[in-house]
Amino acid sequence: MKKRVLAVVMCALMAGTAFTGFKDAGDDKELVLFTWEGMFPQEVLDDFEKETGVKVVYSNFDTDETMLEKLSMAKGGDYDIVIADDYILETAIQEGLAEKLDKDSLENIKNINPLYQGQFYDPDDEYTVPYGAGIPLIVYDPEQVDIDIKGYKDLWDPSLEDSIALTANYRVINGITQLSMGESMNEEDVDVIKKTGEKLLELAPNVRLIQDDNTQNALLNGEASVAFLYTSQVTAALAENPDLKVVYPEEGLGFGIMGMFIPSEAPDKDAAYSFMDYIMQPEVAAKCTDYIGYYSTNKAADELVNPDLVVPDDVTKGEIVQNVSQDADAQYQKNWTEFKAACD
Repeated sequence: MKKRVLAVVMCALMAGTAFTGFKDAGDDKELVLFTWEGMFPQEVLDDFEKETGVKVVYSNFDTDETMLEKLSMAKGGDYDIVIADDYILETAIQEGLAEKLDKDSLENIKNINPLYQGQFYDPDDEYTVPYGAGIPLIVYDPEQVDIDIKGYKDLWDPSLEDSIALTANYRVINGITQLSMGESMNEEDVDVIKKTGEKLLELAPNVRLIQDDNTQNALLNGEASVAFLYTSQVTAALAENPDLKVVYPEEGLGFGIMGMFIPSEAPDKDAAYSFMDYIMQPEVAAKCTDYIGYYSTNKAADELVNPDLVVPDDVTKGEIVQNVSQDADAQYQKNWTEFKAACD
């Protein structure tokens, strides 16, 4: 995962009391932040340094696996804060590379939206704090569609023949098919997954195209009237055509989460806790959310961010795609291969 507006007023007032403990620490105090490139507006990092005297050193990686390798080599040291994807967070925790959080040091953790807590990689929220969520959604042109789309199951409606653009992630498309059937996105039973494949084949007549890059363009140029899009594509589509309709499927969301954690041997855990708590301030979280263009995981920041990046209050169900057994994954891939062939 990777990547994207707001006011500045209360930030200095709130931080003035919250972080005074670092004022006498000296100019050489540093916090090493390890994540992808472009995950924070420079303003946020600069303000943290002004308020605490702690300079943020930004170190970036290109893949989650690279992060894990470097963190493992350092045995959890070298870095003070890491932000990575959900599936790799589970591995970092299992390998003892993540610090068990002292919640008393995180006053603003109360601001986190419960929708994104208690996930498979950290079921008791002991090690991580959600930073952003990627949520693929259905977007359609109400001027071109005759039905009111409310969920994934509506994608199978015969009136949508040859009109749907899909992203090209085999597990996600299998997953939304499973949700439409009342099943889990992470089903392991091969026989059940085969039935998913049969259901998926029934969708083929409605599919206009399958592609990962700039899928929203098919919706914007009229080639498709319905699209299933990644978060960044949803926001790009709405920026160009605000009359498009976004669907939060009634069967529940499929999403991915980026989470923050403190490495078990972080050089400066006090600075790490202060940075993590600072990022969870509503005003700061709003700036970060608008900058990276992923959905807000901070409930207290929702009223401050781009409304297109806020999940409605009545959406309470969600599931993350997880790793499955080799046999299950092989069947998911077989479903996908047969589905793409049927769409050609």
